[in-house]
Amino acid sequence: MTNCDTCVNYVYDEYDDCYTCLVNLDEDEMYRFMKGDNKNCPYYRSDDEYELARKQ
Repeated sequence: MTNCDTCVNYVYDEYDDCYTCLVNLDEDEMYRFMKGDNKNCPYYRSDDEYELARKQ
């Protein structure tokens, strides 16, 4: 299960004063995102810099 809060593509936009996803989602993906069904987001990338180092 992925969580937008820990995704590197989910950033705070100071101009709009909210968090936004940097990925250009198509209509179906945006619907799933707004619905909250983003458990298997293909664009999710962990914001954990040490994730690979722990696997070594």
